[in-house]
Amino acid sequence: MQLSNLTARGSKARILSSGDTECACLNVRKEYPIFNMAATIDHSNASQATKKKHLGIPEAVFLEDVDSFMKQPGNDTADTVLRRLDEQYQKYKYMELNLSQKKLRLKNQIPQITQTLEILRHMQKKKETTEPMETHFLLADSVYCKASVPPTDKVCLWLGANVMLEYDIDEAQALLEKNLSTASRNLDTLEEDLDFLRDQFTTTEVNMARVYNWDVKRRSKENLLKSAEKS
Repeated sequence: MQLSNLTARGSKARILSSGDTECACLNVRKEYPIFNMAATIDHSNASQATKKKHLGIPEAVFLEDVDSFMKQPGNDTADTVLRRLDEQYQKYKYMELNLSQKKLRLKNQIPQITQTLEILRHMQKKKETTEPMETHFLLADSVYCKASVPPTDKVCLWLGANVMLEYDIDEAQALLEKNLSTASRNLDTLEEDLDFLRDQFTTTEVNMARVYNWDVKRRSKENLLKSAEKS
């Protein structure tokens, strides 16, 4: 069993902070194990229920009739329309970057929460015994120390932003199970949003191609008319 950022004061070593370490022979003193995890606090409220589907991402409308579209106000030239479509495309790319970063954070967060839950379940079993739990904690990059953790019914969770709170094991387990469910649900939603966004990429690219081809045909017709008039 391996604990992340475990604060243990025993015969081996102790972690003073995330950056400072001190190895020494110390008197055994009971302390609570500390798990480093990015807790997903559920801030859902009534206003989120009315939130637009797909995070309010504007839907790209397919241009079926380019002739009619180009006659609409504001569509004076093909260059103007293409520039506007390109701006819309770049906005989609920016949204994709943000959503991909959120997805990456969630994919990294879910295994951390799952691992912490496994540790809590193991500690739950050991809580009623008198035998200490033998474990390892990260002392430095790729360096681990052995630690002996006495049975305890308290743990401390990192909630992020340098905030740590003490919980009973049952409370911590309930919180993490809720956070795991929320993170998994958010990941599924992000997948749907990214799929929707990719559809908008495709539609916008097709629209740009159709407007460009429309302009090529228009120029070709104008050139033919000019040639016919000259002849």
